[in-house]
Amino acid sequence: MSEFKRVPPEQAQALREQGAVVVDIRDPQAFANGHIQGAQHLDNHSVADFIRQADLDAPTLVVCYHGNSSQSAAAYLIQQGFSDVYSLDGGFELWRGTYPDEVAQGQPE
Repeated sequence: MSEFKRVPPEQAQALREQGAVVVDIRDPQAFANGHIQGAQHLDNHSVADFIRQADLDAPTLVVCYHGNSSQSAAAYLIQQGFSDVYSLDGGFELWRGTYPDEVAQGQPE
């Protein structure tokens, strides 16, 4: 696979249920105020470690605010050797409206 796939929240939820890695690229404050349960926060400082430690073949779902920045980040992960990458269409804002019970709060680890 040479490109990421854009998926709606329903498909993203199915991917999560199958064990996909969820990465959230929004700013730390937005992440702390609410994020998809189990998501990891990624920023310019943590992305290199994430890539080094990641299973490049594991399904990886990238989340941003509205589904725009996540496309660039997903393309970057593909360039770094990831083979199964998805961008959440509509971003966290659409996710929160679709799956309000699947939202967690707290600072990035």
